[in-house]
Amino acid sequence: MAHQPLQIADICLPHNVILAPMSGITDKPFRAMVRAWGGGLVVSEMIASHAFLQNVWIELQKLKGAAQDEAPLSIQIAGWDPLMMAEAAKLAELSGAQIVDINMGCPAKKVTNRLSGSALMQDERAVAEICRAVVGAVSVPVTLKMRLGWDDAHKNAPVIAKIAENEGIKLLAVHGRTRTQMYKGEADWACIAQTVDAVDVPVCANGDITSLEDASQAMVQSGAAGLLVGRGAMGRPWLIGKIADHISGQAVRKDPTHEQKIDTMRAHTDAVLTLVGTTGLRGLRKHFAAYCDYLPQSDELRSALLKSVEGDEVFEALSAYQSIITDGEAA
Repeated sequence: MAHQPLQIADICLPHNVILAPMSGITDKPFRAMVRAWGGGLVVSEMIASHAFLQNVWIELQKLKGAAQDEAPLSIQIAGWDPLMMAEAAKLAELSGAQIVDINMGCPAKKVTNRLSGSALMQDERAVAEICRAVVGAVSVPVTLKMRLGWDDAHKNAPVIAKIAENEGIKLLAVHGRTRTQMYKGEADWACIAQTVDAVDVPVCANGDITSLEDASQAMVQSGAAGLLVGRGAMGRPWLIGKIADHISGQAVRKDPTHEQKIDTMRAHTDAVLTLVGTTGLRGLRKHFAAYCDYLPQSDELRSALLKSVEGDEVFEALSAYQSIITDGEAA
């Protein structure tokens, strides 16, 4: 069954697959790679509202250049205080967000210990207050990302979804795990169907979507209107475009050649160096490792890239690898 592109309020997206927000991953350079390979809506790394308002440098760096050439862009904010969240939402809109996303899904202890992220799902009153405050603070649509619930005994995503919809949230995304599962076990896409049935706004399924087959199964089992793809896109920024083709019933674009993958790594490195300089290469290492997972005979390349501290070292390693690899070799 072919699925139609997502619509968030008056914003019609190119298709119904979204790059999920991932801390330390979905910075502007990576978002640009996903866009270059057919991505649609991309979501920023989570921005902590209290740090945002205190002008903390590391948080503001996540938004550096966010307003340029990224429409549509969603900026995700997290926090526990409705007033602070409202102010952070205003700043996100001023920073170029066409959509503001509320994080109620992060399972990390440093977030949940402050009654933020997925911990908010334990306090339905706080959910309503935060959604109301954020929606009322901005002129752009507001969305919300959450989990199935805090634990197996409290899978209250449908209740949270209805509260959020009543407060003006325009799209919901549900990761098919509880908070206590963290990232263990398998995502339960079928359980997301209860949330889909509870609301009229679009719901996206998230969790463990790493292939075209996963995407099909997640859509069928959840009945969702779209998908959020996160870790599956690491090292494969082209995956989101391929999944979008697949679930919309179009011919699926081919995987890039080895040479195109290497060119993407060069472009990704260039983007990081341009945005933050050589200090950004350390953060690139997790991307380098992921790219190498999808390249043949890449052990030496991986080793060289993970040791690189200068841009020239990266480019030299990529050129050396390219000189010995040819397309058609077994990956």
